[in-house]
Amino acid sequence: MQGHLSAWLVKHGLVHRSLGFDYQGIETLQIKPEDWHSIAVILYVYGYNYLRSQCAYDVAPGGLLAMLFASRRNPRIPSVFWVWKSADFQERESYDMLGISYDNHPRLKRILMPESWIGWPLRKDYIAPNFYEIQDAH
Repeated sequence: MQGHLSAWLVKHGLVHRSLGFDYQGIETLQIKPEDWHSIAVILYVYGYNYLRSQCAYDVAPGGLLAMLFASRRNPRIPSVFWVWKSADFQERESYDMLGISYDNHPRLKRILMPESWIGWPLRKDYIAPNFYEIQDAH
């Protein structure tokens, strides 16, 4: 089922795939990573002036999802930080936990794990180290 936003994108020749609606009736779209920045700018101009939530999770062999699908081998997505400043923490978090690189993000670095941490803890192919760092409890 195609929603209002999907119909508008089709009318203007913007390639995407409608994934229907979630349980709250919010339209879900699949967008190619290389088209994400352009579509984000268009959405901003169209009135979507705040990025409330971005989620990223590993869907096993298929790839990583962050509102669009990215390659598992080299998950790269254009940053929308310059469109929505609220993407700052969200992009940094998905970089830290899943290894998704955001092109042109001004401060893309780990924010939850130590800088020296190796790997991406929320990926299904992540192998947990056999040591645990004991930290002060106070």
